[in-house]
Amino acid sequence: MLIGELARHTGCDTGTIRYYEREGLLQKPYRAPSGYRKYTEAHLAQLNFVRHCRSLGMTLAEIRVLQGFQANPQAPCAEINELINRQIARIQQQIEGLQALGKQLAALRTCCNADLIASECGILKALASAAENDEGD
Repeated sequence: MLIGELARHTGCDTGTIRYYEREGLLQKPYRAPSGYRKYTEAHLAQLNFVRHCRSLGMTLAEIRVLQGFQANPQAPCAEINELINRQIARIQQQIEGLQALGKQLAALRTCCNADLIASECGILKALASAAENDEGD
């Protein structure tokens, strides 16, 4: 299949496919004498694997590690478990950060409960005040 077909099958942009090739996450396809890349079902499987890992927030380096285990199926999987444990911890930190951000925004929202003009808006005043305080940092 050509790159456009692979893109349609996976929902992945052709530029991203080329990027994954350059990064070594997708095996280089055979090139026809015309110069067109010819992809196989193996490329489709690889690309789907990469995209799924990316949807779980994994870095390209982590995906390379996982692909290394795919290529060496007899290797012990302790490192895979550690990789996932680190990802779980990273996601938990992001959740906590987003919850703190949500609380800050909710507190900010309480600064203005009425339909005022912008110059009287408590939210804008609080943002401006916080920005002034940040300037000295």
